[in-house]
Amino acid sequence: MTETSGGAGRGKVPITVAYGDGIGPEIMEATLRVLDAAGAQLAPETIQIGRAVYERGISAGIEPASWESLRRTKVFLKAPITTPEGGGFKSLNVTVRKSLGLFANVRPCQSYAPFVATKYPGMDVVIVRENEEDLYGGIEHRQTDEVTQCLKLISRPGSERIVRYAFEYARQYGRRKVTCFTKDNIMKITDGLFHHVFDEVAAEYPEIQNEHWIVDIGAAKLATAPEQFDVIVMPNLYGDILSDVAAQVAGSVGIAGSANIGSEVAMFEAIHGSAPRRAGKNEANPSGLLLAGVQMLVHIGQGEVATRVHNAWLATLEDGVHTYDIFNPSVSKEKVGTREFATAVIERLGKEPKVLKAVHYPAHGRPITVTVKPRARPHKELVGTDVFVEWLGAPKDLGQMLERLAAPDLRLVMITNRGTKVYPEGVPETLCVDHWRCRFQSAQGEGPVTPEQVVALLSRLVGGGVPPIKTEGLFTFDGKPGFSLGQGQ
Repeated sequence: MTETSGGAGRGKVPITVAYGDGIGPEIMEATLRVLDAAGAQLAPETIQIGRAVYERGISAGIEPASWESLRRTKVFLKAPITTPEGGGFKSLNVTVRKSLGLFANVRPCQSYAPFVATKYPGMDVVIVRENEEDLYGGIEHRQTDEVTQCLKLISRPGSERIVRYAFEYARQYGRRKVTCFTKDNIMKITDGLFHHVFDEVAAEYPEIQNEHWIVDIGAAKLATAPEQFDVIVMPNLYGDILSDVAAQVAGSVGIAGSANIGSEVAMFEAIHGSAPRRAGKNEANPSGLLLAGVQMLVHIGQGEVATRVHNAWLATLEDGVHTYDIFNPSVSKEKVGTREFATAVIERLGKEPKVLKAVHYPAHGRPITVTVKPRARPHKELVGTDVFVEWLGAPKDLGQMLERLAAPDLRLVMITNRGTKVYPEGVPETLCVDHWRCRFQSAQGEGPVTPEQVVALLSRLVGGGVPPIKTEGLFTFDGKPGFSLGQGQ
């Protein structure tokens, strides 16, 4: 159930707070203590999430009543949780992000050399990750004895929204460049769409540099020359992986905060886990959650307080007051626990760092808002179907049988196995499993196909002993194929 901690006094902003699991309660207590001492005007409402909720049989890790608080306050400060091992449990983060439309994950990754060890003292990168689509749709199937699939979903509105957010972020915070990472040399339609939308949106921001990297070489550059980047925008999976890489390259995953931004609701959290082995020992570093709290203060228009907290935290690092995870005898002066670190930050409120760059947030800034531009819908035409079947045998035998079943109005164009063409004109060295994609198009060439023709084909396949396990429509959009052509086409 939702509990209210303190009344919503005049000028106070209601927020929803979850103390989480493991070290969560300790770092949340430290964070709220610092924010309160700095003058943050907050009215927290506490909800319970995580292991205790999972163990009550709620697979999402959050009780239905807690959603009421999130929808009311629209601001969620969340400590890390522990998801029980084994199947049947949903990712709470994914559930909250998708349910509340938190489309943008924003992770600043900055080095704090020489006070936090890093090989790249000039690193100052912000990762902007699409948060709802891609492979994280969680649409998976086991289709045959040997093959499973996961659907990668990239939408034009989702891509435009996150790309536009990245450019608006760069504009608001005076960033010079936005870089896009994709793998569109291989995934030409899905990642190709993301890249295409990036180029479209970039043209609207001529004052901001833009560039695109294939994700593998881009990741290598991020890990070895991060000073080349400023803001990086990516689809979900790449962003998830590389934001952790960037945080670690900057110095430590343990001191990185994260914002999850939607059009209505926003969630703020540390990017590290619940570290149950450190729980209750007053050892954990609260910096990740505290910096997420700074992002939250900026989001709700309390930029002056955010500036005080962030600069006090930087001054604490400079003074060598460090928790165990970043303690280094060559620069650290005092090893402290969670509570003591929070106290040290409080003692430095009003101070600015002398070596590290001080921060200055807008006093009464507004959250970044983006709007997807309307566009005319293209003419869509069905021109064939890909039929997936399970088959044990040679591709030649399958192909000859399907050619007979395809007649008279459709023709078998090709068969692929795991994306490699095996009929006609395959090679014997190709490893084939029991999962085959069989492409059918009009017997007259590239003309349109009717849904009735596809249904009749599927009926013939069932009658011929090769029932479909999946079908995909082949469509053109304004005459351009909306599907990968494959070899030989």
